[in-house]
Amino acid sequence: MGSEADHNYIDLDKGFALAFLALLCLFLLAMIVRCARMVIDPYSAIPTLTWQEEQISN
Repeated sequence: MGSEADHNYIDLDKGFALAFLALLCLFLLAMIVRCARMVIDPYSAIPTLTWQEEQISN
């Protein structure tokens, strides 16, 4: 009886570890895609207001 209870806790911990690993892999994949986009087209990440001249009205 004791070994069955221990086995359930191990499976629960393994499930949490696998879920965390899956989320970590998704986050890593998203960061790879984002960095690749910035390397391919770096100027698309810059807002246009920072490098265009602003109109000053008097």
